[in-house]
Amino acid sequence: MKQRTNFLSRLFLAALVVCFFFIGGCGKDEQPPIDVGYVNLTIYPNSTEYIQLNSPGGYLYLYAEPPSRGIIAYRLSSNEFKAYERTPTYKKDSCGIYNRVIVDESGFFIIDTCTNSKWLIIDGTVYEGPAKYALYPYKTFYDGYTLRIYN
Repeated sequence: MKQRTNFLSRLFLAALVVCFFFIGGCGKDEQPPIDVGYVNLTIYPNSTEYIQLNSPGGYLYLYAEPPSRGIIAYRLSSNEFKAYERTPTYKKDSCGIYNRVIVDESGFFIIDTCTNSKWLIIDGTVYEGPAKYALYPYKTFYDGYTLRIYN
């Protein structure tokens, strides 16, 4: 009986360690230390007003109310969009309070020219440089006609 109780105690302890690892140990879902405020935009990416978003690989800078420094909207495929906050996730004020990330000339990366941090445009993850956080991703919903960007 004592042997069974000892086994169950060890099993419970092992299960508890595994739970802590999966619930809080990885840190993958950590958000960057920036304030983006409330964002809820609706645009029509197939219209001529947003011609840069008419085809996959296109991107556009959008205005958002402060404290946001703006949004990069990116068309990943014919029916999927990504949207990222333009506030850098590393030393956000290194070039002043209006420092913003931009899409580089290749269109594959988003860069902060002040800190030389670079993120992939397809998912916002850090590619190189001192940044340790991915860009802040906004949620997107596209119904074939309207694109909603929100948090």
